[in-house]
Amino acid sequence: MFIFLKLGGSLITDKTRPYTPRLDRLSALAQEIAQALQEQPSLRLLLGHGSGSFGHQAASQFGTHRGVSGPEGWRGFAEVWYQASALNRLVIEALRQAGLPAVTISPLSTVTAHEGRVLIWDLYTLQMALGHRLLPVVHGDVVFDEARGGTILSTEDLFAHLARELRPNRILLAGHEEGVWEAFPARTRLLPEITPGDLARQAPGLGSATGADVTGGMAAKVRQMMELVEEISNLEVVIFSGETDGNLRRALAGEAIGTRLHR
Repeated sequence: MFIFLKLGGSLITDKTRPYTPRLDRLSALAQEIAQALQEQPSLRLLLGHGSGSFGHQAASQFGTHRGVSGPEGWRGFAEVWYQASALNRLVIEALRQAGLPAVTISPLSTVTAHEGRVLIWDLYTLQMALGHRLLPVVHGDVVFDEARGGTILSTEDLFAHLARELRPNRILLAGHEEGVWEAFPARTRLLPEITPGDLARQAPGLGSATGADVTGGMAAKVRQMMELVEEISNLEVVIFSGETDGNLRRALAGEAIGTRLHR
């Protein structure tokens, strides 16, 4: 079983308070990942994480996702990189404390974009990490862009490219919410599943993010993941809450939880 797992920015940081990590939750999640890998020796895992109140805060200030030009814009580019990297270091430390051999595959160092989409990504380093049973970690980051100068790629942007190349069985998106709500922020009903045929009817109520988020919030994530579900045979995407102890371990074990996206 090959799984892509994202720890959402709303889960590992307080997105309403700039540059505020949730270290206790991050530690608990790392322990659950370690337990799942012990219980499932054949499980291969690629981990990603959002930037939460670190990268998104700086990105909102400088508008980096729209493109980069001029000295002020490039200073902003560097600041977004610094903040995203600072959070990544906290994630890696939590994984290390849980006994996991985690290594960051830095998007800035390995990815070139064009108009906000991955254009070039040499996957040799990532594939070697997987082949040697390391835990490769990617994260939302600034990258150089042939058309825009620079831009930001979310973890979902990175996962979308990697899924087409590496063909995982499942993509798990662990966030703050229990799953995808029929009406947000009213949270009237949790949707147990969404198929491509459901999406057009349900999309208007899916809502956006709480706090600074330059990558579109829940509605954008669902649309992007549904494109992959339609394109990649037998792919399943699960959106669920990582707030409750044990949920992440259950999701990695394949239990029904949150909202399932499938054909």
